[in-house]
Amino acid sequence: MEALWDVVAFIGHAIEAILAYIDHHHWIFGFLAGGYIFYLHDRAVHARFDAIDKRLDEVRKRLALEY
Repeated sequence: MEALWDVVAFIGHAIEAILAYIDHHHWIFGFLAGGYIFYLHDRAVHARFDAIDKRLDEVRKRLALEY
């Protein structure tokens, strides 16, 4: 039972150390989250431009067939 309690205490101390690190270095995680949000926004913008390019290509093909 003592060994089990030591394992539980070790896990508790590890979690406490991780939370203390996050508390003191929260700006790093904020920077990473902001970068990820920018990345997702950039992907969405590029997807919209790709969709517009496909539509323009279809219109150009249709206009070329009419002549």
